[in-house]
Amino acid sequence: MSAANLTPSIPDTFLLLGIPGLEAAHLWISVPVCTMYVVIIVGNCTLLLVIATEPALHRPMCYFLCMLAAIDLGSSACIQPKLLCIFWFQAREINAGACLAQLFFIHSISMTWSGVLLAMALDRYVAICAPLQYNSVFTSRLVAKLCMAALARGMLLMSPCPFLIKRLSFCRGNVIPHTYCEHMAVVNLACGNTIVNQVYGLSAALFVIGGDLLFIGLSYCLIVRAVLRLSSREARIKAFGTCSSHICVILISYTPALFSFFTHRFGHHVSPHIHVILANLYFMLPPLLHPIVYGVRIKAIREGVVRVILRGTVSS
Repeated sequence: MSAANLTPSIPDTFLLLGIPGLEAAHLWISVPVCTMYVVIIVGNCTLLLVIATEPALHRPMCYFLCMLAAIDLGSSACIQPKLLCIFWFQAREINAGACLAQLFFIHSISMTWSGVLLAMALDRYVAICAPLQYNSVFTSRLVAKLCMAALARGMLLMSPCPFLIKRLSFCRGNVIPHTYCEHMAVVNLACGNTIVNQVYGLSAALFVIGGDLLFIGLSYCLIVRAVLRLSSREARIKAFGTCSSHICVILISYTPALFSFFTHRFGHHVSPHIHVILANLYFMLPPLLHPIVYGVRIKAIREGVVRVILRGTVSS
């Protein structure tokens, strides 16, 4: 069928297969997935509660942590309830509008995620390289502006994708071999020329991930240079300690993202279920580990959690 004869058409519903090739194990896989989802909700809600109720934690880095926790809860809510419905009830059907909405929110949230991590790297750079100006530079208003800019960037970059998909003609069925409506998994069901969708999706991902990683790396190069110039060994250790939590979060967030990105684009010999599992780990591991990393490594948050638990015990 020639591209000229194709008219835009999108199915009323799509079918999500879950993890291709592992359908028989879906029920068993749902156990760790459900456990992780519960831990994500409890951990991130606890982090938000502690920061909201502890005046000592009302500072820029903790505001960024609140934004990160909200993003973690949002990304998990976009994927895991439907994923568990597929595993438990074989509820694979999803309305086309809901599919495009899920696609939009999943990818825009992940771009916002990256923007917040970049803002946190900038926060650490100013705190270490210009400590005397930190309180005057990183105000609550600036933190709010940076978070809103990250959110606006993600939403604006992903806004064209649902409309670009609606202009396609779908003649390869409506079965998506995935656990959620991933952009390229949906585009691959279309006939005709999908080069615009592919180029735009790849360009947006490279712009966000590549650009943010570049600036994060640059900020840490400047941080390392500034720290190594400190004369006191204790001061150097303390300076590196203030960055360690953020470095752990960067590794946790970007490692599964890069694995998923490169295996999807270049690992054509990799089994489909590996693609799907890596893609899901990208949206499960960071929300699971973020509150644990900050709860363990930041003393003020750790003590705040203890105080909240003790208050709850006394009141009950």
